Amino acid sequence: MDNKNAAAALNSGAPDEKSQKRNLLCFPVGTLGRDMIYNLFTNYILLYVLFTHNLTAAQLMSITGIMIGARIFDALNDPLMGNIIERTRTRWGKYKPWLTIGILSTSVVVYLAFNVRLEGWAFIWFFGIIYFAYSITYTMHDISYWGMIPSLSRDGGTRDKLTAMTNLAAGIGGAVAGIMIPMFTTGSNTIGGNAQTAYGRVALIFCILAPLFLSITIIGVREDRSYMEVVPPPVSFKKILSTIVNNDQLSWMCLIFLIHQVGADLIIGGIGSTYIYFTYGYQGGLYSLFSTIGLSASGILLIAYPLLSSKWSRKTLMKAFGIILTAGFAIMLAAGLFMPATMPSFWITTIGYMIAQLGMNCYYVIMMLSIINTVEYNELKNGTRDEAIVASIRPFFTKFGSAVCVLLTTVTYLIFGITDTTNQISSLEQAANAGAITEATKLQQIDAVISSVSTAQSHGLLLVMCLIPLLMMVSAYILYKKHYILDEEEYDRIVAELAAAKKNA
Repeated sequence: MDNKNAAAALNSGAPDEKSQKRNLLCFPVGTLGRDMIYNLFTNYILLYVLFTHNLTAAQLMSITGIMIGARIFDALNDPLMGNIIERTRTRWGKYKPWLTIGILSTSVVVYLAFNVRLEGWAFIWFFGIIYFAYSITYTMHDISYWGMIPSLSRDGGTRDKLTAMTNLAAGIGGAVAGIMIPMFTTGSNTIGGNAQTAYGRVALIFCILAPLFLSITIIGVREDRSYMEVVPPPVSFKKILSTIVNNDQLSWMCLIFLIHQVGADLIIGGIGSTYIYFTYGYQGGLYSLFSTIGLSASGILLIAYPLLSSKWSRKTLMKAFGIILTAGFAIMLAAGLFMPATMPSFWITTIGYMIAQLGMNCYYVIMMLSIINTVEYNELKNGTRDEAIVASIRPFFTKFGSAVCVLLTTVTYLIFGITDTTNQISSLEQAANAGAITEATKLQQIDAVISSVSTAQSHGLLLVMCLIPLLMMVSAYILYKKHYILDEEEYDRIVAELAAAKKNA
C-alpha cells in the first residue's frame, strides 16, 4: 500500500486505543474558550445593554424581539448547518474546517458587539445585525464540535466519559467567565472605572483565548472518517425534517431538552445577577461568588457522573437529583423571603443555588447523552446516522431556550419596573465613561439608586427565578420517564445489533 492509500485508510478507520486517550484530552480542552464567549454573549449581553444604555420600553422590547427572531432564524440555520457539515468532504474531514472558520468569525463578531459605541435606535439596528451574525458564526463551530463526538468513539462507556469530561471543561470555561465578567465589569473592581470599557476589554481577552483553545482540538483529535467513503446526502429541508420527524426518540428529546434549558438558563440569563445586585449590593464580586459557587457543584457532578452512571440508571439518577434540585430552590426561597438582606442570607441563597444547580446539571448531562444516543437508534430505524443533523438539535434548543429566557426576563423586568432602576444606573455608568463623574461618585450614587428598590421588586425576581425553573425541571423529568425508551440496556442492544449486521454484510 502506498503512502497516500495508507493515509486514507488511517483517516477512514476508527480511532485506536491510543488515539481515544488523546481524544479524551484534546477534545474537551477545546471548548474552554468557546464557553467563555458563549457565557459572555448569551448570559451577559442583555445585562450589558441594560447597564450601559438608556432604553425606552419600546427599545427594550425591540431588543427582545431581535433575540427571539434570531432564535427562530436558528430553527432553519442550525439543522441546515448540520446538513451542510454532513456534505462536507475535505482532506481535513467534515468537522475541522467549520471549527476553524466558525471560531475565528465568532471572535470578530463578539469583539465588535462589546466595543462599538452607539446609542438610541442606531444601537438597536447595530444590535440586530450583530446578534444575527453571532447566530450564524457560532453555529458553524458549535454544531461541528458537538457533532464530532459520535465519530470519536462508539463505545458507550468511553462516550459517557468523553461527554462528561467535555461538559466539565465547558463548565470550567463558563465558570471562569462567570468569575471574570461580573467581578471586572461591576462595582469597585471595574476595569477602566466603567462598565462599557470593562466589557470591551473582557470581550477582547475571550476572543483571543477561544481560537487558541479550539486549535488544540482541531490539531489534536482523530475521528473515525469512514463517512468519507459515503456519498453525501443532498442538502434539503426535507432531509432535516425527516431526520427529526422519523426519529420519535429525537422528537421527544427536542421538547424535553427545550423545557430543561428554559429552566436551567433563567437564573444565569440575567435575573439572578439583577436580584443579587438589587438585594445585596452593586458589587460584581458578590455575583461572582454566587455563580461560581453555584456552578462548582456542576464540576463535582461531572467528575462523579461516570461512576454514578455505572451504578444507577439515568432515570434513577434523574429522580434522585430531582429531589436534590427541589431542596435547593426551597432553600433559596426561604433565605430570600424570610431572612433580612444580609450576608448570612446571601450565603444561604448561594448554597441553595449550588444544590439546585447540582440537580439541573445532572439533568443536562443526561439530556446530552440521550440526544447523542439517538444517532444509533436513527441508524437502526432509518439506515443513516445523520450525526451532524442530530447534533444540531442540542445547540438549536440551547439557543431557543435562551431566547425564551430573554422574553421571560424582559416581561419580568417590565412587570416589576426594573428598567427604571437600570436606566438610572446606565446613566451613571455613561457619565463615568465620559469622565463627567469619578468612579467613587458613580458607585456612591448607584448605591443610593439600589436602596430605593422595593421589597416587592426583589421578591418578585426571586419568585420568578426559583418557581419557573422548578416547574420546568419537574416537567422534563415526567416527560423523560414516560417517553424516552433508549435506556442503557436498549442502547447496548441496538449497538450490538448494528455491529452484527455490519459483520454479516
